[in-house]
Amino acid sequence: MLLISPSKAQKQLASNTRAWRLQMELTQAGLSKRSGVPLATLRKFEQKGTISLESFLKLQMVLGGLEGILEATQVKETAFSSIDDVLESDNISPRKRGKRK
Repeated sequence: MLLISPSKAQKQLASNTRAWRLQMELTQAGLSKRSGVPLATLRKFEQKGTISLESFLKLQMVLGGLEGILEATQVKETAFSSIDDVLESDNISPRKRGKRK
């Protein structure tokens, strides 16, 4: 688990988005036009990290990161739902040790 503040996360997302934009050789105006996000909003995002979720997702759709965001926020299945499941589990493997030389 990372210990990062929301404001630092916002700035990192803005930095990552800017890096993707530059890698795709898009200007701010070009990304703004393709995504439908106002240029002033994009500039503010890249400078301060502030943006609405809808606008952020529009930018990511153009940059190709939307699927990754959806995958990252998908709920993972837990292996066990109760302590009884843990106790009944057959997944307990014996401890393995290396051989001494």
